[in-house]
Amino acid sequence: MKITAQEEYGVRCLLRLAQAGEGEAFTIPEIAEAEKLSPPYVAKLLSVLRQAGLITSVRGRTGGYHLARFAGEVRLGEVMRILGEPLFDEPSYCERHASPDAGGVCVHNDGCTLRVIWQTLEGEIRRFLDRVTLADLLQGPQHIGERLRAALAADLVGASDGLLRLGLAGSE
Repeated sequence: MKITAQEEYGVRCLLRLAQAGEGEAFTIPEIAEAEKLSPPYVAKLLSVLRQAGLITSVRGRTGGYHLARFAGEVRLGEVMRILGEPLFDEPSYCERHASPDAGGVCVHNDGCTLRVIWQTLEGEIRRFLDRVTLADLLQGPQHIGERLRAALAADLVGASDGLLRLGLAGSE
């Protein structure tokens, strides 16, 4: 998995806005300086985020940008979907691996075990990212690490309970 610059810096700009106090807004130059980015690049990122409804802008002398919702309501998975592309996009993945000798169709189209792996991984990563909010990220790495470990442990317990109910768990 590769995180693009747009995803990384877009999230960082959102975190900067999430740090703003009530009624406070940040300008493009302020965000650019704080994040060590060029103002045109910040403007591009903020435009994408504004069009998606994650941030709003206020014109005027005291204007700038701020979150459109509370930081606890903005999920990292949503942000990543807005700023980037899917990790696994089945049609384009299969087209990229198509063989000219097979009429432009992937030679592994039937029974592709890798496609199942990538689809599953995509779903799990998305589910994981959808658990994290901007507010979580603002609380620091220790908090987010503990929170995610607890959520993963709960998932494992839930999965093993489901297997037991289905009679699929191994017996000792």
